[in-house]
Amino acid sequence: WNFSGTISALKEFVGSLQHGLDAAEARGSLVQVELHISPTVISFFSQSLLFVRPPKLQALRPVPPAKIPSTTTWSFGLTVKESPIIAGYPWGTKTAATTNPYEQSPTTGVIRSYDFTISRGFLAPDGVNKSVLLINGAFPGPTLEANWGDTFSITVRNDIRDPEEGTSMHWHGILQRDTPWYDGVPAVQQCPIAPGKSFTYTFKADLYGSSWYHSHYSAQYAGGIFGPMIIHGPKIAELTVSQQQNDAYDIDIGPVLLSDWYHTEYFQIVKDVVGLPPKPPPKSDNNLINGKMNYDCSLVTNGQACTPDAGIAKFNFQSGKKHRLRLINAGAEALQRFTIDNHTMTVMANDFVPVRPYTTNMVTLGVGQRTDVIVEAKMPSDSAVWMRSDISATCALANNPHALAAIYYERADTNAKPTTQATNYDDSHCGNDPLSQTTPFFPFPATTNPATTQEIDITVGANASGNVLWYMNGVSFRANYDHPLLILANQGNTSYPYDPQWNVYNFGNNNSVRIIFKNPVGAAHPMHLHGHNFNVLAEGVGTWDGTVTHIQNTQRRDVQMLQGGTPESPGYLVVQYNTDNPGVWPFHCHIAWHVSGGLYINVMEQTDLIKKRVLPSTVSQTCRDWEEYSGHGLVVEIDSGV
Repeated sequence: WNFSGTISALKEFVGSLQHGLDAAEARGSLVQVELHISPTVISFFSQSLLFVRPPKLQALRPVPPAKIPSTTTWSFGLTVKESPIIAGYPWGTKTAATTNPYEQSPTTGVIRSYDFTISRGFLAPDGVNKSVLLINGAFPGPTLEANWGDTFSITVRNDIRDPEEGTSMHWHGILQRDTPWYDGVPAVQQCPIAPGKSFTYTFKADLYGSSWYHSHYSAQYAGGIFGPMIIHGPKIAELTVSQQQNDAYDIDIGPVLLSDWYHTEYFQIVKDVVGLPPKPPPKSDNNLINGKMNYDCSLVTNGQACTPDAGIAKFNFQSGKKHRLRLINAGAEALQRFTIDNHTMTVMANDFVPVRPYTTNMVTLGVGQRTDVIVEAKMPSDSAVWMRSDISATCALANNPHALAAIYYERADTNAKPTTQATNYDDSHCGNDPLSQTTPFFPFPATTNPATTQEIDITVGANASGNVLWYMNGVSFRANYDHPLLILANQGNTSYPYDPQWNVYNFGNNNSVRIIFKNPVGAAHPMHLHGHNFNVLAEGVGTWDGTVTHIQNTQRRDVQMLQGGTPESPGYLVVQYNTDNPGVWPFHCHIAWHVSGGLYINVMEQTDLIKKRVLPSTVSQTCRDWEEYSGHGLVVEIDSGV
């Protein structure tokens, strides 16, 4: 369609267009709207492309500035694509209970394009002004959205200056089955994106649920480079598989980002923790919900500007409705305890794995973990309550551990602060909910006889230079940005005897791997594996007796807490996965300061198939760009690099 006319005609045109889009939606179609606007034409639109939950399309509203005369002619082209979809959803009849998400994910053909520019700036999320790293000038970064089976195409531009740094972006929890080179870890799947350069990540939304993305270059994400990622898919039945699963909740509240916050720049913290003389990890200064929280300005002692009552996040509930909250721990160090005053929560998914619902009054999230919950609004319509996320006093380090956000029912006074009381809970345990509670909807049994088993002992101590580092089987990881491991493996180089610091475990062509982590150190670790959801066979403190919880349908996720212990009674975590994703995949603690200190391994699988992969030319070009930049001797790798 082509349009040319004044604003009054434009309003009439948009009204007719909306009527046609409503009719297409009623037919159960997937609708995409594309505007083709000449650079010389000013066009102002507020538009929402279709995201299914269930299908709704907000009106296209022309919003011209008041200064533009009503006689101004508006001209543009517009394309509407209508694609019939099965059962009213892009994923058709696929459900959480009947579909193997690893082998039967849909392919919609829809591309979701985003552009990120990474830069420095000053921001005061809690009122304390500090230097931060921003995505498109904002913190947190923009919410990525897609339907299950869509393709993301995200261009990341590195505009970090004064001083310059490399960067990269990891899409947490995405399997990258056909695109391992877009996992986003420098020195593993790619070279860093050099200052002034860009890199486009193109990958399938191969799982569905709630997650996040973040820089994987050093501890950059602790400086602000992260944001939420939502992939819409089948709703999860609330009680039984036989129920109509699309009636599980009424309202999708969206992401609830939980993040500890430091008033010191991330680079200085890393220098202090892994440098000389070594300093212990610092306590966080605050705790944020969706990037907001107040701070007591009287606590500022270093001259940083501080504005009191900076503001908190606010959410709306409707009486009698069920609300989905997508909880995401995007912090650097803290284990979070999430509660809502006077409400219980029904857990429906952990990470990207839908689970059979169970009720709780507190959700524990280690760094990198996500939990989707359903909350029914049962209080009077004029109610206001506190949403809370507390940094665990037992399991983390914080000066101001309590984050608050306000929830207002439809008739509540939104200018008044809630007066509700906090929920009591047990903070003595630094692990996740019992494995017996967390049963996935789709059963994915763990074999009793894995092809290979690897034990890994975690330790911490000073190296020969006095730097305090973390070790896995006696090796502390250190990246080489110039030689990404996936590229080396693709070229046939899969053994690195002269570079033990790369900490590569080559499992060859074995079809399954069991890893037993032992942790004799008091600190707990959220252990994250890229490229897989692993079966969690067992976890605890002491000696594993070989018992597997729900071996026919174990908990699966991509981050699991490994509890702390002692040399006499270490914490243990037993995980297992099928090596069905040829590539080189990081397995590391997700506490920023721990992975900066080397608490990290790489697992390599299906080496024969890696050699057959055809890597995009942009991967090589990014390395050439990095080589040209780093050749000037400007790169200072003060930590593990990832």
